[in-house]
Amino acid sequence: MGRVTTRRRVVRLNGDTVGARPDTLAGEEPLEIRVNGERLTVTMRTPGHDFDLVAGFLATEGVIGSPDELIALRYCADGENTYNLLDAALVPGVALPASLNRNLLTTSACGICGRDSIDAVRTRTRWPVAGDPVRMTPEVLYTLPETLRAAQRTFSSTGGLHAAGLFTADGELLCAREDVGRHNAVDKVVGWALREGRLPMRGGVLMVSGRASFELTQKAAMAGIPVLAAVSAPSSLAADLAEELGLTLVGFLRGRSANVYTGAERIAVGD
Repeated sequence: MGRVTTRRRVVRLNGDTVGARPDTLAGEEPLEIRVNGERLTVTMRTPGHDFDLVAGFLATEGVIGSPDELIALRYCADGENTYNLLDAALVPGVALPASLNRNLLTTSACGICGRDSIDAVRTRTRWPVAGDPVRMTPEVLYTLPETLRAAQRTFSSTGGLHAAGLFTADGELLCAREDVGRHNAVDKVVGWALREGRLPMRGGVLMVSGRASFELTQKAAMAGIPVLAAVSAPSSLAADLAEELGLTLVGFLRGRSANVYTGAERIAVGD
């Protein structure tokens, strides 16, 4: 298995002093994803929870929606890259969408950017979130960033990873994952939910450590998650998509403040 972290000697500048010291870096390695033996895509990720990552990627791309559609996940030996090549075996009859029927390169920076319009996401979503009646109080909402931060074990030593967490509306953390790519971190928690038979995540809350992009909003919708919260800003297209789909979008969730961009009726102010 690739390393989640590595050690590197650095020259440390501190005011007028210069010294040498070891530093811990977050690992980043390519993962080639194959489906039924055919190469699909390559993503740059932090090794760890790779099965969740691939399952979540296939779920958020609309390929599968149930663990019953996934026969097996297995690493493939290919020279020295035994743990950087993973094949997903799907049940007969599960086909890849036409939009995925080509080789793709997914970087740790932005994932597969700009491919889907809002209309395309709406037509592909298996589980509409607009009718989800979940409500949560501001007090519970305020606790999510600190709870997620406490679960970021690798971030504590590297400072170089994004995180995503799945919560209940009562603030219970169900699953947290870290990765150099924010989209990978989300796919890892969605993959965990799929493999546990929890999709769609009705009544769930997805908390992310960075900004809320169009792609992360899309992934939340594809997993049937009605609430997406982020410590930083959403993009304009993320807000448009959330409004179109009836998803609650929260940004700048820090301390005891937040901006609710869409779906404010789910935040039970005064309850």
